[in-house]
Amino acid sequence: MQIDRLARLALVTLAIHLPTNVQAQEDRWRLDTSKPITYFIAEGSTVSGFQPGDEVLAKWAIEAWGEQADPPLTLVPGPEESATIRIYWVPAGTGLYGEMRGRRVQGQFAADLFVHPDTDYLGFEIAHKARSDPLFRATVIYLTCVHELGHAFGLPHTSDFEDIMYSFQFGGDFVAYFMRFREKLEALNNIPHVSPFSLRDMKRYQSLYSPGNRDETKAGGRSLPHE
Repeated sequence: MQIDRLARLALVTLAIHLPTNVQAQEDRWRLDTSKPITYFIAEGSTVSGFQPGDEVLAKWAIEAWGEQADPPLTLVPGPEESATIRIYWVPAGTGLYGEMRGRRVQGQFAADLFVHPDTDYLGFEIAHKARSDPLFRATVIYLTCVHELGHAFGLPHTSDFEDIMYSFQFGGDFVAYFMRFREKLEALNNIPHVSPFSLRDMKRYQSLYSPGNRDETKAGGRSLPHE
């Protein structure tokens, strides 16, 4: 598939910013689950390309990860200054799908996510499909949130195209990455009932957050993809 230069630059910059030692030893990056994990979703503006309902997509993405643990993680809204996970909407022109930056709150790991909701800046093919298909645009925003939240929970990039944690730096059919999820949707409210995860995504996540079930998979209320 031919990808124009702007699209390739945007895709390559889907990035994670973690301390080097955390990248080398992913088991050292783990959110504290001894108490509810708090999250904050910032208000968006038209300048960033934010659309009404994008904050719901972000909330669904948070809930999707929480439900993969056994027992499910407790995730609750919290104030911006102290929330463990904070999601911000990046203004247009940054050339990013999304980015995660690690930080600490009271000595514990925390994360800031920056999501770019203006699909017009993500290359011609993505922009064209998003303009003509609102569910495709919603898919792009939702999966970007899911991917970046995966980093927030301690998961690194992978080289397997089936994974939600796949890195676009490895190439591949980027439209297909989103379309495989979009094709399962008939309406927007289907999104929280469709799994964005591969079995590998879930096993790696559960090795961090469900240590008693390292060899099992769990989909909560979502359907699992077949491998």
